[in-house]
Amino acid sequence: MFDPNADSPLFHPAVEEPAQPIDVRVDTFETQTGRLMLGVGVNSNSGLVGNAVIDEQNFSLTRFPRSWEDMRNATAWRGAGQQFRIEAAPGTQFSRYMINFHNPYLANTPISFGVSGSFFTRLYQNWTEQRTGGRVALGYQFLFDPNLTIVGSFRGENVNISNPTQPSPPSLSAVVGNNTFMSGKVELIHDTRNNAFLPTQGHRLAIGLEEAFGSFTFPRATIDASQYFLIRERPDTSGRHTLMLSTQLGFTGPNTPIYENFFAGGYTTLRGFYFRGASPTDMGVQVGGRFQFINSVEYMFPLTSDDMLRAVAFTDFGTVEQNITITGQNFRVAPGLGLRINIPAMGPAPIALDFAVPVHQAPTDRQQMFSFFIGLSR
Repeated sequence: MFDPNADSPLFHPAVEEPAQPIDVRVDTFETQTGRLMLGVGVNSNSGLVGNAVIDEQNFSLTRFPRSWEDMRNATAWRGAGQQFRIEAAPGTQFSRYMINFHNPYLANTPISFGVSGSFFTRLYQNWTEQRTGGRVALGYQFLFDPNLTIVGSFRGENVNISNPTQPSPPSLSAVVGNNTFMSGKVELIHDTRNNAFLPTQGHRLAIGLEEAFGSFTFPRATIDASQYFLIRERPDTSGRHTLMLSTQLGFTGPNTPIYENFFAGGYTTLRGFYFRGASPTDMGVQVGGRFQFINSVEYMFPLTSDDMLRAVAFTDFGTVEQNITITGQNFRVAPGLGLRINIPAMGPAPIALDFAVPVHQAPTDRQQMFSFFIGLSR
């Protein structure tokens, strides 16, 4: 019988040649790391807000300019992978000015360091609030799970309350003028979302414990959780249908001042209500509460083949209470429909237009069936 594997002058086993190195030339170009952004946003919570931002994602705190050439070719203050941001956001109801520095890998370790300073002014319905202060934070990214981070921070602010509604409830009268607010906070964050602006998969869980002191001393605990389920998509991964579930749970101590209470109502909490309009009241003033339980169920799906237009069906429900309890009388439920419009020139955050109808509310709540965000995310 003929054996093709047998030794013969006609059949020899194949001999593999040793692998030879191949020279490969790779040309790389550094992408733009700094940005100057100018824009305008408008939303139903804060009115019209301008925005001017200087943002550098490859900043170097120690790379001082050594010559005019370093300034001309933009190599000064760059190269260490640090983040530096200056933001000015003047508005009709809300204004914020902030400077922020963040080093994600301090001394080449998984420890991050951040420091920021800010000036904030907000015209609320029942008072004007102005805050001046700063924050220092240290974070650690766990090696066994890069999605898990623990952050410890210290915040110090001067809080000025002026122009209170007259007559004022005792909780508002007690804080008129300057107040010192300082707090230490520890937060554990697990984030597996595939996109910060329009996630379609993953989850984000943040558990925070905070102790405040200064003019008022009180503890605070918060849980902020969201889960995204990818229901279906096209073969090219576009056209995604996403189900989102979210919960905001919070507790704060009995000595909490009115400006640190929980409030509900508006695009970021309970749609179908005015900003802070689904909150406890005293003498007709929205005073907020020491307990919040806010939830949302949302289904998003595309309306166009390029995914620039999406629709959402949602239900927001929950409550804010002056005491740690849930009462059926004050429980809010608001189902609704909305649109998400993506315009590439306006960045990754979509324009959001939502229409919600409260089907259960507290007697003192104020309805706002239409809410919108332009240039900002929920």
